[in-house]
Amino acid sequence: MTDQLAPVAIGDHLIGDGQPVYMIGEIGINHNGDVEIAKQLMDVAVTAGAQAVKFQKRNPDVAVPEHQKSKMRSTPWGEMTYLEYKYRVEFGKDEYTEIDRYAKEIGLQWFASPWDVDSVEFLETEFDALTYKVASASLTDFELLRAIADTSKPVLCSSGMSDWATLDAAVEVFDRDKLVLMHATSTYPLPPEEVNLAAIPAMRRRYEVPVGYSGHELGLEISFAAAALGAATIERHITLDSSMWGSDQSASMEPREFTSLVKGVRVLEVAQGDGIKRVMPGEESKIDSLRKVSV
Repeated sequence: MTDQLAPVAIGDHLIGDGQPVYMIGEIGINHNGDVEIAKQLMDVAVTAGAQAVKFQKRNPDVAVPEHQKSKMRSTPWGEMTYLEYKYRVEFGKDEYTEIDRYAKEIGLQWFASPWDVDSVEFLETEFDALTYKVASASLTDFELLRAIADTSKPVLCSSGMSDWATLDAAVEVFDRDKLVLMHATSTYPLPPEEVNLAAIPAMRRRYEVPVGYSGHELGLEISFAAAALGAATIERHITLDSSMWGSDQSASMEPREFTSLVKGVRVLEVAQGDGIKRVMPGEESKIDSLRKVSV
């Protein structure tokens, strides 16, 4: 394996060695079915300095397991079945048209994790999707993986709930020249002992593609460590308020914290350097004043 991997292009952004960390604000379904909340979260991402936001796209009839469809759920809109709830928070063509328009207006990339083949067709046909994100839960859905691969678009692929054999099989579906893997652990919130950040360089060596990090932990430290280990992209869930109703809100970053994350990652990019040991400009004046023996 060469030390330098070729970057993957997503629109006008390059992901990989020598490139800025591609920062993603995962909106998911934290918009609660309200496009205005989605736009506010897009503003959060732009203000923080992220390059992209990510949504989730489903055909609930296909994506929701049969045994879950009729289960009752308490929601802000009253008692309803789980299937009714999934339709209530699902964006369609009108909402995504407004998201697409607004993203262009504010200079932000957007994409989605499709959870079924219908959703791939929707994103491809209606919006000529910029890229696709494979959710960890979809790693073994080879019909979906092949539908994504057949678009020939770049792919970001999470790796939660998988071992090497599971991930090997998923990677084989895609063109590695257009693939970015993302280390992830699908525990919410994610405890430090389950993070396994050493998988980032291990995945890079094994697959010879850029590797990023999709985090579900609380706080900043682990994502900073992922950046220091060479994560090419970092994705974290964002919310307007972690006390809002919704399954992902409590494990999501509020605006100030997400801004701190992006700012800190940018500092780490500068601090990383090139690994060549040399006398730095700020040290030169100290040689005469502090070093007793000259070389």
